[in-house]
Amino acid sequence: MVNSIRPILPGDSAVWQLVACSLTGLVFWLSICYTMRYSLKLLLMYKGWMYEARGKGKSISFKTKFWAAIVKVLSTWNKPGLYSFQGSLPRLPLPSVHDTMTRYLRSVRPLLDDENYNRMTQLAKEFESGIGKKLQRYLTLKSWWSTNYVSDWWEEYVYLRGRSGLMVNSNFYGIDAIFTNLTENQAARAANITHLLLNFRRIVERQELEPILVQGLVPLCSWQYERIFNTVRVPGIETDKIVHYQDSNHIVVLHKGCYHKVIIYHRGRLLRPCEIQIQMEQILKSDSTPSPGEELLASLTAGDRTKWAEVRLSQFSKGVNKQSLYIVESAAFIVALDDEEYEFDVKNPAKLDHYGRILLHGNGHDRWADAAVLSHMWEHYIVEEKLANR
Repeated sequence: MVNSIRPILPGDSAVWQLVACSLTGLVFWLSICYTMRYSLKLLLMYKGWMYEARGKGKSISFKTKFWAAIVKVLSTWNKPGLYSFQGSLPRLPLPSVHDTMTRYLRSVRPLLDDENYNRMTQLAKEFESGIGKKLQRYLTLKSWWSTNYVSDWWEEYVYLRGRSGLMVNSNFYGIDAIFTNLTENQAARAANITHLLLNFRRIVERQELEPILVQGLVPLCSWQYERIFNTVRVPGIETDKIVHYQDSNHIVVLHKGCYHKVIIYHRGRLLRPCEIQIQMEQILKSDSTPSPGEELLASLTAGDRTKWAEVRLSQFSKGVNKQSLYIVESAAFIVALDDEEYEFDVKNPAKLDHYGRILLHGNGHDRWADAAVLSHMWEHYIVEEKLANR
């Protein structure tokens, strides 16, 4: 191949011979990379492994074993990064209208009586022979140039165009250490959780997190990891949008209606937990009072999206308000330091219900619903709430 490149170069000196060798090596290396990528993509289109039984007394077919061996070689020849398999993931398969209607009717059968089920069956037939064909053609065209024909439309039309409040309609919460009282030092626990989240963010940004592999073989899409941190949902009149900031050197702490900007880096170094704890303690001891409108500001993120967008345009498009809102929205994540104690009792489920309600929506104005990650810390229990951001 070097001899094929040399005639088209303007010279025959040692320098141009080196250029020819470099180009040959580059073409050879790219050929290997793309061959392996598309070979893995072709192999991942095989779905037979999903339907074979596992466990004692069960045997896997030779076809699946052979497939698994090749996939193992191609996917583990080098330690994969978080996004290493993104280019090898197969396209989302597009089912036929008939298959979609069959699965739909099967899913609603337990919910409908005979009369309503027969009516639904007739409607499904009309859809399949009518507008369903036209819609299927649109999906087919989109599936030719998109790896996932539904994700962007689903995100925009199901989530971002929704005008109802986020708190109880889209967002969710998770509880940490519910049976164990790890510490009663609120600032220390908040600092440790903050430091752990920032370390996880760094691992994601450096793509050092290993991708999720089903049964250690089949990779799952890792794209959503990118939007866990430095991400906010910005309201719009008709539709919202997801804004992701490439980096952020601060978090925002919400305490007693006041918003505090907390710097998390010093001269390029991530602060240690003890250093973050000092800032948390200063916030907890602070006797500052909210500015007019500051305490109830987060309630705007919990209400109607169109109303929030209108207020944002009229009140937060310039001046100090614009700068303050930018600080909140560009934060790596938001920490809420609650000044109340919440109890949990295994023998009293009502306390757990109350616990969950507080995590999900608080009092309506102490949770920034547009944030991607919102952590709540109080004296005895620490909770990290990860929001769907949709």
